[in-house]
Amino acid sequence: MGLVFSGTLITTTTSLLLFKLAFCCSVVALLQLKHEEETMSNDSVIRLQELLNTCSTCIISGESEDAVSSLVEFINQIHEELVNEEEEEEEVLEQNAIEILNELLCFISSPSIDQMVVDALSFVLPKLVVKFAPVSNKFCEIAEAVIDRLISTCSPRDMLAVICDVLDCPHEMFNEPAYFTPLLGGLSKVFVSLKRRHFEHMKVALPAVLKVLQAAVAELSDETINSFKNLIARAIQIATSIQEVCQKLEGGQKEQIRALLSLFVLPIVALASITLPDENSNMLIMSQLSQFLRFCNLSYLGLVTGGDVDASTIIVRGGVEESEDCMSCSSLVKEGAFIAVVWGMISDDVAKAADEDLTVVKENLRNSQAKRWQTVGMVKYLLASIHQPWKVKEDAVDFLLCIMESNTSPKNGNENADCSSYVPSLYSAVQAIEMVIIYAPDGVLRKKFFAALKLVLADIPTYPRFEILKSSITNNDHPSMIAILIDIVKGEILMEISQKGFRGNNEIVKEDNEVRSISPFLSTNVLELVEFVLKPPHGGHPSLPEQSDAVLSALNLYRFLLITESTGKTNYTGILSEKTLQKAYREWLLPLRTLVTGITAETEKECCELVSEELCSLNPLQLVLYRCIELIEEKLQQSA
Repeated sequence: MGLVFSGTLITTTTSLLLFKLAFCCSVVALLQLKHEEETMSNDSVIRLQELLNTCSTCIISGESEDAVSSLVEFINQIHEELVNEEEEEEEVLEQNAIEILNELLCFISSPSIDQMVVDALSFVLPKLVVKFAPVSNKFCEIAEAVIDRLISTCSPRDMLAVICDVLDCPHEMFNEPAYFTPLLGGLSKVFVSLKRRHFEHMKVALPAVLKVLQAAVAELSDETINSFKNLIARAIQIATSIQEVCQKLEGGQKEQIRALLSLFVLPIVALASITLPDENSNMLIMSQLSQFLRFCNLSYLGLVTGGDVDASTIIVRGGVEESEDCMSCSSLVKEGAFIAVVWGMISDDVAKAADEDLTVVKENLRNSQAKRWQTVGMVKYLLASIHQPWKVKEDAVDFLLCIMESNTSPKNGNENADCSSYVPSLYSAVQAIEMVIIYAPDGVLRKKFFAALKLVLADIPTYPRFEILKSSITNNDHPSMIAILIDIVKGEILMEISQKGFRGNNEIVKEDNEVRSISPFLSTNVLELVEFVLKPPHGGHPSLPEQSDAVLSALNLYRFLLITESTGKTNYTGILSEKTLQKAYREWLLPLRTLVTGITAETEKECCELVSEELCSLNPLQLVLYRCIELIEEKLQQSA
């Protein structure tokens, strides 16, 4: 027993000794690591101090190029080591980099430093320190402190040029919004420090800010969303600084800067709206931005119709044509203008911040056809955006439906109104709505936009409406959308028939003691749409079954016209003339029958689910095709 007890005692004692030894080794390792960290920091700081002292001497003597280059190379090396760090060295390298940046800040903040030295370093330090900003909030704070110190001691105009140069230069940091946070913060301080030529300086700087925000949006992800919101907050600070400067000025300068502020705030509205999923924080941001609208004398009516945007653009341009990349030309401005109104509809607080009553705005739009056309022309900028959430687009179409649902009958609009100047923008808007219908994520949204499409078209006078539909069909790569548009044309023909009735084959009709031309929907132009689908202008035949929807819709329209014109004993479209019948029979329908028959024969040889679906898609097409052929053959026999 004694031996056993003695052995146990020895074993326990050995374990304790081993534990103490391991503990001591750990302590030694930690002390060694701390010593290495302190040694690294001390060595780096000492090296930095040497470089800074050398820079000071060389700058004062006028031979600074090599010394400054060495300083830049050293700080870049510290950054490279930090971003390429191994996990176990992370803390050491971060602490080392923080001490380096703090030493830089202390150096330029020293009361004894020569101003010539600070001025020279101000051209290189901003670009160096902002590289560290994405690493952590601590680095971002130090970088901003360095830039703030330079702004407070150097020429505001020089610092503006330096910051803009860093914002403009191409680099790989666009996917790191935090990189730009100190720069935008510095810009807001520079603007209030400028003594003169505020408008000219701001006009050069602000496009660079918007370019940065747009680039950040293009790389937006869950990891960068908070950094992006910080950028938006800094952009709002810049807008606040511009407002502060504007309030101190009078006359033409004040008007110019107010207009420039308008063209800066509206794109921020558009970009901030992209983070809609975080709706609560967006409400606050949109309320802040809406207060600028009021200061800039921007009304919801002027924004949604584009009038206020155009007015601000003219003031900023000063009547001089400028390059396309000028912020006053940006479609982002108009996108933001419409979104500002949409957000007023989403939130009463946002509308209140803008001092607007949407009920009054909607009523004004309902009572003016021209303003509705302008509104439709503006909404395309929002709908065409690939970044805006579907929720914002849905709210936009709700707004359109609200102002148009009671204004699309001829009695409410002026059929003879001249809308020629609006046709290009209306056509672009129709195309934008079509794209939403095609790519919308759910059926409910597609139905809403289809309803909006019909209302927008119905609000346009007949002749331009037909031209817009024709262009939409002939410049479309989506067979399903072509089918939808042809069905709309068919509906227009039905409406014309019900309103006017058939009046013989004259080219003019008399209504209410006025002589009017026959509608283009009851003319030979309609057959051109049928021919476009059944006999493509590039030659060959329609691609089946890919274009089955469009072909079936065109055949249905052709059959409808044949039956309707025959029944009414009219020939508005020219469809019943023998020459047209022969052309349709030989050039459209018989080649199509040969094509369909060949495809059917080939697919019937194969047995699979996909082939079965192809046959099903061709069956209704065949039925209508054969009926059209029968109708033509009957007509040709009657005329023989």
